Amino acid sequence: MAPFGYPVMFELSGRRVVVIGSLPICEAKVEGLLAGGATDVLVVATGPSARLDELEALAEVRVERRSWRPDDLDGAALVIAHHPDAQERDAIARAARTRGAFVNVVDDAPNCDWAMPSTVRRGDLLLAIGTGGASPALSKQLRRRLESEFGPEWAEVLRVLREVRETTMSALPDFAERARRWGEALDPDEAAALVREGRANELRARLTARLLEGVPAA
Repeated sequence: MAPFGYPVMFELSGRRVVVIGSLPICEAKVEGLLAGGATDVLVVATGPSARLDELEALAEVRVERRSWRPDDLDGAALVIAHHPDAQERDAIARAARTRGAFVNVVDDAPNCDWAMPSTVRRGDLLLAIGTGGASPALSKQLRRRLESEFGPEWAEVLRVLREVRETTMSALPDFAERARRWGEALDPDEAAALVREGRANELRARLTARLLEGVPAA
């Protein structure tokens, strides 16, 4: 079985995330965490100074310009780290796991509890690609393909779908019936086309009518 074979999506809001070392910073791991909803990020690194200056200006990020310490990981839920020394990488992983945190030591698979997939983010739509570490190059190429296929209109599609789901939920209390109706009502290609044409309100109206067809008014 391939490593890192079970996909999950973390809820990061309200949980501490720790980023250690310059490599994760240069690879924009902090920005990825913030895009994923992180609100409490501790960055421990000695450089690069310009990047640390940028991160220090963000309300969700606290920067410590020094070497890491085990107590940096107290209360952490997720850890992303790198160190040029293998013994230090092992020590970071041990310290994280001892505290119950999931750790990813960049480019050091034995010290990783999880893998960072290539991602395409369009508002609430998140597409992730993983290859079990077999081919990062393939992940990147597939990400580019998905970026072209799923354009910026999908952020608005998701906003409409969330709104319609929330407004029709009370009228469709049975989960199985609600799932069946959504399966019949939603045409992703139609949804994207309507939004691209500036007809999001029409999409909203069509979905609502289809979902509630035959449902007695409250």
